Amino acid sequence: MSNIYFYRRLFSITISSPSPIFFSLATATSSPVSTTANSPSPTSSLLDSALRSPPPPLSDQVHVKSYSLIVMLLTRFNIIKYTSQILHPSISLIPFSTQPIYLLNSDDKKPTENNINIHELHVLDKLSVLLPIRHRNIHPTGKPTSDPTQLSKNLEMLLSPEDKLRGIFIQKLNGKTEIKRALSAASVDIEVTFDLVANVVNRGSLDGGSMVTFFKWAIEKGKVFEDVDSYNIVLKGLGRRKFFTYMINLLGEMREKGVNPNHETLFIFMDSYVKAKQVSKALHMFKKLEEFGMEYDLESLKVMLRCLCNRCHVATASSLLYKMKEKVRLDCETYNILLCGLSKFGKINEIERVLKEMVEDGYDPDSLTFSYLLEGLGRAGRINDVIDIFLKLKEKRTCVLNVNLFNAMIFNFISIGDIDESLKYYNLMLSNNCEPNMDTYISIISAFLKARRVADAIEMFDEMIGRGIIPTTGTITLFIEFLCSYGPPHAAMMIYKKARDVGCVVSLSAYKILLMRLSRFGKCGMLLNVWDEMEQSGYFSDVEVYEYIINGLCNNGQLENAAIVMEECLKKGFCPSRLICAKLSNKLLASNKVEMAYKLSLKIKKGRHDENAQKYWRAKGWHF
Repeated sequence: MSNIYFYRRLFSITISSPSPIFFSLATATSSPVSTTANSPSPTSSLLDSALRSPPPPLSDQVHVKSYSLIVMLLTRFNIIKYTSQILHPSISLIPFSTQPIYLLNSDDKKPTENNINIHELHVLDKLSVLLPIRHRNIHPTGKPTSDPTQLSKNLEMLLSPEDKLRGIFIQKLNGKTEIKRALSAASVDIEVTFDLVANVVNRGSLDGGSMVTFFKWAIEKGKVFEDVDSYNIVLKGLGRRKFFTYMINLLGEMREKGVNPNHETLFIFMDSYVKAKQVSKALHMFKKLEEFGMEYDLESLKVMLRCLCNRCHVATASSLLYKMKEKVRLDCETYNILLCGLSKFGKINEIERVLKEMVEDGYDPDSLTFSYLLEGLGRAGRINDVIDIFLKLKEKRTCVLNVNLFNAMIFNFISIGDIDESLKYYNLMLSNNCEPNMDTYISIISAFLKARRVADAIEMFDEMIGRGIIPTTGTITLFIEFLCSYGPPHAAMMIYKKARDVGCVVSLSAYKILLMRLSRFGKCGMLLNVWDEMEQSGYFSDVEVYEYIINGLCNNGQLENAAIVMEECLKKGFCPSRLICAKLSNKLLASNKVEMAYKLSLKIKKGRHDENAQKYWRAKGWHF
């Protein structure tokens, strides 16, 4: 009956708000209609006149379609279904006609009021069957539950600027023009700097073509200068991933544009080849430096020797040095580079031979030369010889006792596990007014931490900071990793706080190590503080961080807070491991919080489904 009521209302609306088509219908049927057998029915005449009428405006097209459909249906009922001989004016579609419309096979009998009502209900019932009304709104017109602008902002907060730019290449756009247009659109709210370009190129997993395209876009937009330093950044990223063909092509473009490569460019090329164990190609390129716009001089030789010695190709470096003696005049630094590589392996015979040739060529050994000699003897296990040579150097004053010599002695005694003896040479260094450097403190503090002498390590760390030596990010990560491998996290937190106080940058790895240790011991207050400081430092929380937070809250019994963190993790698209989810669910059930556990399990189930779908997409090479 609801559908019949709807069409009754539709008829009333049709009569009350006529459109142009109904004016034409009224005009066509204003005179009485003939009822002969050969004449068309009045309803079909109405339809013909409606079809011949001019088209309505665009605003009335929707109404016209509805009216035309109803007229066609009435025509059908008139011919087949409808058995009455007259339509009463009260239900006429033409509001301007007051005369009855006689249909086919009509006689002059007036219909009764009861028949009219029955036939009207019959027509409306048929219309309701043919045109069913959906009471459920499939496309809701209300306001969305969440603001799209706010949602997009939240999604953008999950990505760093370099990830946003790097993500353009994941979309597999067709053509460099489309890629550059997408990069320009993505960089509207991003300040593209030299460091940002370096992060995009050197991090992530871009291919060679994507790196070059991004670099050229940055140059075209004026984001970076087209100089040798900018090219070195891209060459370093290409060499790290062994894209040697792109490196050679980019080097050729440098020469065409008048940008001359420097020794850093040579180091990037040589180190990339040697790191990839393509030493022969590195030597071949070194012999043809002039073809690549670089000079074949002593500085180039030093760069090549450093690359070979740093990558443990000491024999190749030694043979190259002897071949270059006739072409380039060597100096003391060149010999020291080779001695540094030999000392790492404790090759005493080779060290003595190089020292002899060095003296024969007229170069006197300096403090750095003797430090490499002491280090090589220590690695060979000849500690007594190390002590004798150091005492002779001290007595005869053959060279200045600087930090390099003292560091060599400290390293040697630490390598054999004699920390107390190394501290004697550290105190001797201070008594000789020789300032220790970063290497000195790193070696001593690391030795203390390995021996689990935590108090001595913290005291030495305080002394290092007191002398104005700021530890690097990697150094802080190393110390925190040592301290979190055993015992409570109190000492690690002391190192962390002191490092932050002096302005040291703490890495994301160090934050994760601290969070893991704090969560294991249930230190919720410290855990949440470190988490807050991590986000203030610009790091984003991933699934690993959320697992540590949830685990720590569960260990401390803060189940409601753990559930809140779990929901936040799921909203960001992360799904913690099954172990963490099961741990939280079991603790909620044990605390008689069944409803909370059930609702959380449904959200975890959905998050797990999305995670599996994402893994499937990525396994197929799809990216969304």
